[in-house]
Amino acid sequence: MQYWLFKSEPGCWSWDDQKAKGQEGEPWDGVRNYQARNNMMKMKKGDLGFFYHSQKQRLIVGVVEIIKEHYLDYTAEGDDRWQMVDIKAVADLKKPVNLREIKEHPDLETMSLVKQGRLSVGAVTKKEFQTILKLGDTNI
Repeated sequence: MQYWLFKSEPGCWSWDDQKAKGQEGEPWDGVRNYQARNNMMKMKKGDLGFFYHSQKQRLIVGVVEIIKEHYLDYTAEGDDRWQMVDIKAVADLKKPVNLREIKEHPDLETMSLVKQGRLSVGAVTKKEFQTILKLGDTNI
């Protein structure tokens, strides 16, 4: 199993929006960065990830699951370079974890969220995933 981080502006697509989609989930579309696209192309059904509210909130608020592996992003208007995956909400973090906590934690100092802050879809190590769950007082 691999682990990931999905960043979204809450005014555009929020954790509440994601949860409202239920078991059917939602396509993670509109990614136009090669590294983020390449990350999505590595995702497998059943992988888990974090849902991060960017901009003003800067919080990891929930856990998602990949429910459909990469396929052509229909929002790319005929440009076949871009892919998307489908994700569904799995669990709220009981205690959302903010960016400051992440930056200050020694086990998270090399996390993609810290090192590549503008990347919209990043990889998370197993240790980082477990550390965030612990900080968020959440068991999966």
